[in-house]
Amino acid sequence: MPTRSTEAKVRLGGVVHAARGLWASGQNYAVGVFCPAYLIEQAQDYLTKHGCRDFILLGEVTGAPNVIAIADVKEVGHQGYEDLLRDERKVVPNREHADLGRFHSVVIFPGRYDLADVVRQLDPDALVTIDIAYDVDDAEFLRSLSGRIDSVAISTSSELFSSIASSDVAPMLELAKDIGARHLLLKENRGGSRLFDLGTGDIEYVPARLDVTTNSVGVGDVFTAVFGTLDSSIRDAAWRGMQAATIYSQTTWPDDLKRGIERELRLPIDVVRGLGGVTLPWHARRGLQIYLAAPDFSYADHAEIRAAVEALEYHNFCVRRPVKENGEADRDSPVASLTAYYISDVRLLGECAAVFAIPIERDPGTLVEIGLAIEMGKPVVTFDPRNENRNTMVVKGSSTYSPDLDLCLNGMFDALSKLHRDAST
Repeated sequence: MPTRSTEAKVRLGGVVHAARGLWASGQNYAVGVFCPAYLIEQAQDYLTKHGCRDFILLGEVTGAPNVIAIADVKEVGHQGYEDLLRDERKVVPNREHADLGRFHSVVIFPGRYDLADVVRQLDPDALVTIDIAYDVDDAEFLRSLSGRIDSVAISTSSELFSSIASSDVAPMLELAKDIGARHLLLKENRGGSRLFDLGTGDIEYVPARLDVTTNSVGVGDVFTAVFGTLDSSIRDAAWRGMQAATIYSQTTWPDDLKRGIERELRLPIDVVRGLGGVTLPWHARRGLQIYLAAPDFSYADHAEIRAAVEALEYHNFCVRRPVKENGEADRDSPVASLTAYYISDVRLLGECAAVFAIPIERDPGTLVEIGLAIEMGKPVVTFDPRNENRNTMVVKGSSTYSPDLDLCLNGMFDALSKLHRDAST
């Protein structure tokens, strides 16, 4: 949506994200879609020009425009999807025979259509990957697909993940096993991904390569599409999916996307593995607590602090807020009464793994906390949204310093990823 600083950006979404990723990756593919009548011709033309060999209309969407407004395209925090007229939407299947049985590798993105009916039309021996990040909130429904699914992909941002696996991944793994899947790909946003071999129990950690995010919408779809269709080992497919998804997050221009992915995929897979990146599993993040250094006082309403805390918590970080936990001294309190607050806050700072500082209004307490953390050897990420503290000590003492919350979030992932790696070795 347009804002005071950015223009509106409208793109074909849904399965088109996956299609763009496959086109840019040089894959031959066909698409089966449900879409509104007013979009059919445009979607077919667009996809045909982007490498689609066969456009199959599985049904039409009626009663709603099938348009989604997105509040946060970078997924710094919750993306705020608003599916216009979603309660009025109906899906009318196409009664013409689609012959879906001719495809060997199939990637399914669920929606409000009859998924079981689509699966029944597939070749029983087809290798089916299903991405259950969205539009699947019922584990029992998935069990009805038992024996037909080879790989399951899911994102930590999905409602199903939140409901059954947010605190422990084991129920998610059991569900995937129950339906006969051999692999589970867990996409953990900026913290990388884990590929679980449900037969052996082995885990392949695929790091995230963090850079400036242009648009994260559809990035997970591209990851799954490449992962589910690449004629390669399952592990290599996960790495190639990560590469394609990374480039997809950095541009919304198709030609730039194609050049970027082609360049990436020319790298030998061993080289890609050696490039490193950020690995910070969702379930490890709560154990690496973050101290919030900011004027987080009750008498001030700072939108920047609220946005930062919401973003960190969205990514499952445990944010410790000293003012909220240890109390807030009155402005006119005697100096002697401040000792308890000081001792409690310093103790809390010592317990935390890192500091996320927001020194708005050049708050002296925040700047002192930054200095204490640096002296303690803790990583400090300084989010300076008003550019008030571009001081040598603040900038160089911080592992990341920026007025951009997106970059500061990347910096926190990077810093905690290194602590997690050091603790694991």
